Amino acid sequence: MIRVENICKRYGNLEVLKSVNLNIEPGQVICITGASGAGKTTLLQIMGSLDKPDSGRVLFDDTDLYGLSAKKMAAFRNRQIGFVFQFHYLLPEFSAIENVMMPALIGGEKPRAAKERALELLQFLGLEARKDHKPGELSGGEQQRVAVARALMNRPQVIFADEPSGNLDTANALSLHRLFFDLKENYGQTFVIVTHNGDLSSMSDRRIEMKDGRIVADTTR
Repeated sequence: MIRVENICKRYGNLEVLKSVNLNIEPGQVICITGASGAGKTTLLQIMGSLDKPDSGRVLFDDTDLYGLSAKKMAAFRNRQIGFVFQFHYLLPEFSAIENVMMPALIGGEKPRAAKERALELLQFLGLEARKDHKPGELSGGEQQRVAVARALMNRPQVIFADEPSGNLDTANALSLHRLFFDLKENYGQTFVIVTHNGDLSSMSDRRIEMKDGRIVADTTR
């Protein structure tokens, strides 16, 4: 589904990624691990079109991501890629369901259809009763689940997650991790997750370890 070919990235004199190659198959939960500074987040951001490589290619089903115009890339990102970050980045003035609807509305979906899809996702995530609450009225675990629902809104090919449970306590982190696997089983969703969480990486279908800007291990369960 995704091919990363010879990706290199440098910030000033610091070489962050060194000719990284990686293939991502659909329907898996894949964890990228490694020490801080190994290049994990940079690789994730480049795969997700949030940062541009100095050289190399990222292909989604043979679409060269960095061969697209800025407008086409933005449209592709909206439809094909979902993001979940350590901080939920929900809009505080909007309710849970309105936050979930946002990617569809930006993509031109009709409000009624967007609301139906958002409600379906919130029901699946056990948040139907909280749909009209604003982020400040939700717990940390609930906020992150709303962020997951928002990432799923446009039925993306892949969800990229950067330390998604890093701000959660142990119980909420475990609940979120289980949710990823429930979504994989029920929706065939693909996740690529940067994490320091050993429990999550041990649960994953595939674990990729990075060190000094390179992939040093790639283990499939």
